[in-house]
Amino acid sequence: MKIVSANGASIPALGFGTFRMPGPDTERMVAHVLGNGYRHIDTAQIYGNEADVGDGILRSGIARGDLFLTTKVWIESYRRDAFIASVDESLKKLKTDYVDLLLLHWPNDAVPLAEQIGALNEVAKAGKVRHIGVSNFNRALMREAVRLSDLPLATNQVEYHPYLDQSPILETAASLSMSVTAYYAMADGNVLSDPVLQDLAGRHGKSIAQIVLRWIVQQGLIVLSKTVSEARAAENAAIFDFALSQDEMAAIHALARPSGRIVSPDGLAPVWDEAA
Repeated sequence: MKIVSANGASIPALGFGTFRMPGPDTERMVAHVLGNGYRHIDTAQIYGNEADVGDGILRSGIARGDLFLTTKVWIESYRRDAFIASVDESLKKLKTDYVDLLLLHWPNDAVPLAEQIGALNEVAKAGKVRHIGVSNFNRALMREAVRLSDLPLATNQVEYHPYLDQSPILETAASLSMSVTAYYAMADGNVLSDPVLQDLAGRHGKSIAQIVLRWIVQQGLIVLSKTVSEARAAENAAIFDFALSQDEMAAIHALARPSGRIVSPDGLAPVWDEAA
């Protein structure tokens, strides 16, 4: 498994995401993917399946120290006391003494960012969290979060797929020595009928999903894949035995369009950065 290093964190480039995954499927798939080579699991408080993730980890038999576990604090728990309590609850559900990476799930200007970042630092310094980061932050928020934090921020987890140009976020992250973790890589399934991606998949003897996942990790980024199919999970992991050429990478980048963003919920999303 390829590892991405960022601000002291060593993060497996391919993660298994559990967004909108029912509890029984979560436990089954987490156990399965850990037993078949995955070492990075991503969940969140708002997903409602942290306990199932914890059960899946135990069921897998993989030692806790051999995997990278991420969860995210929900916006309603950003006040310091609620934040600490929510992390303790997450650890209890996940059946672990620590998580490898804890993220702020979305921006929330109802609570000062300094308080949010302070709470992240506090749980990290208490040993409950190995690394800290953010999710769905724009460039200005990334810079401010870094300025406010005693500890380095490891990643910004954002929507990223062939139809969304995230170069402003990627450039800012690189300038701050942060990684970027991509979610929604399949663009809600839209990539699966794309003729450019179909052609590339045919050339390489790979699936479209494998082409897209490879395109992301080949940029030095982290990507989350999600499926409730054991066969598809194995397919998604088989992306480290081939490479895309510079022209092929560019052809996928060229699919980006101004209307490409899919995830932008009212009341949560910040003012997004526009690509040049």
